[in-house]
Amino acid sequence: MSRIADELKKRILVLDGAMGTLIQGHRLDEAATRGRFKDHPCPLKGNNDLLSITQPKIIEDIHRAYLDAGADILETNTFNSNRISMADYQMESLVHELNVSAVHLAKKLTEAYTKKDPSKPRFVAGSMGPTTKLPSLGHVSFKQMSKSYYVQAKGLVEGGADLLCVETCQDLLQTKCRRLLEDVPPL
Repeated sequence: MSRIADELKKRILVLDGAMGTLIQGHRLDEAATRGRFKDHPCPLKGNNDLLSITQPKIIEDIHRAYLDAGADILETNTFNSNRISMADYQMESLVHELNVSAVHLAKKLTEAYTKKDPSKPRFVAGSMGPTTKLPSLGHVSFKQMSKSYYVQAKGLVEGGADLLCVETCQDLLQTKCRRLLEDVPPL
């Protein structure tokens, strides 16, 4: 985090933009989303986070477009890469791989762009969005929610994210669960 703090003393860092909107522009069908998961027992269309594994070129192209536009920080394609959200697709076991893979895609590009212009280092923010269940409505327990976010954060950190980005909070308890990530080792 000190590299980012040092850069913030020198300049304003620009965060990339919407990932989901640009993914939707590709109009991927079920087969294009599935990749190696062609025999998976439930529909996968709409699982945009899976594209970091099944369609990495699309995700890289989106990241590259943001870097070319001047972004200093790329958010990973992991908005829903937590156990609770991935349960909708019966893919809870892939959470770690999804997070690590998404960081690696972004990191490869930020490192390449930083190498081209070392005076302007680029960074990766591990994106952590809301889940599809709300603890305040009793859909999931606080403990389950916390564990789900912990597993996601662990994958993002192990993948090499420079920081974690908690975004689009719908539920105060979701925010509190993500706040508890202080137990995750420092970046």
